Amino acid sequence: MRRLKKILLWAIIVLVVINVLIVATDNVYLYKTFYYQTAGIDDYQIFDNRTVSAGTFVPISDASGYNKTKLSEDFRSLLERYHSIAFLILKNDSVAYEEYWDGYNADSYSNSFSITKSIVSILTGIAIDEQKIKNIDQKVSDFIPEYKEGLNAMLTVRHLLTMSAGFDFSESYSNPFSLTARIYYGNDLDDVVKKIKVTQKPGVIFNYQSISTLVLAFVLRKATGMTLAKYASEKLWKPLGAKHDALWSLDNNNGVEKAYCCFNSNALDFSRIGLLYLHKGMFHDKQIISEEWVNESVQSAPLLDENGYPNDCYGYSWWLLNCKGEKVFYAKGILGQYIIVIPSKNIVAVRLGEKKHPGMVNEICEYVFENY
Repeated sequence: MRRLKKILLWAIIVLVVINVLIVATDNVYLYKTFYYQTAGIDDYQIFDNRTVSAGTFVPISDASGYNKTKLSEDFRSLLERYHSIAFLILKNDSVAYEEYWDGYNADSYSNSFSITKSIVSILTGIAIDEQKIKNIDQKVSDFIPEYKEGLNAMLTVRHLLTMSAGFDFSESYSNPFSLTARIYYGNDLDDVVKKIKVTQKPGVIFNYQSISTLVLAFVLRKATGMTLAKYASEKLWKPLGAKHDALWSLDNNNGVEKAYCCFNSNALDFSRIGLLYLHKGMFHDKQIISEEWVNESVQSAPLLDENGYPNDCYGYSWWLLNCKGEKVFYAKGILGQYIIVIPSKNIVAVRLGEKKHPGMVNEICEYVFENY
């Protein structure tokens, strides 16, 4: 009995010491990290959120053949095996097919994860169109004074958009002590942005780093004088005629947006982003973003990958793909969230879900090519 009491006492002491260390080292984000362990599509429910307000609703009509083409058994199996919650195809600006699973529907919110990076890219293009940012090669230090020294002083908006910033940052999703976990569960993103250091010459190597989009969001907030959600509402979500307000998760109550992820909406409203880029920045005869920006965004940035080969897969925070010999571009999230634009077929496809495998975007693209 005495031995058991000693063990219990030591366990309590260890727990107290651990908690003191967590608080003293400003690592309180670890509580959320250990409690939730993995990111999920409903995480907007565990974060504070800022509303991205919708305006006048502009419906997207159903095609004459709406839902008449049934999914093949193999493709349905793929979607259901990886816990899809929504699959949508727009053909010629109309809904050709849509389906939902697991209690989700056309009005359900879910996290788009890194699709959000493409949304921030769009907002950057709009800010440049409005001359709130001079051009893509403007120095980041113009907006963040802490970046006026060292390699940080070389950093431009272009480097952030093309994932060639060279930050001291590892995109580690499994390590609870990583900076990736801190920016997801932490409560002071501005502090992270101001302290992060560039350790490799920018503009040379394509190295996917979520911190780049966080820094870019800081630039946008300084340039526009608005929160990211407010700017997105006024310049994108309202002009796109979204049906529902979106939710952008924050680092704390009334804090800043998790700009590299965490824009929450539904498949139909996400599809409007695809339509915008399919039509070169125009939506319902209104030019929301310049055609020039759209064209540049979906060209491969002149960089080398980490193996020394030319980058052929990434533009201004949009992914690029050759499918059936045709140029395709898409926004994607870590759990298999996709907005896929196939210009030659006049198609936008959206898939939302809880899991993915490495070749999923290719399989979706090939299915759409063969059946639509």
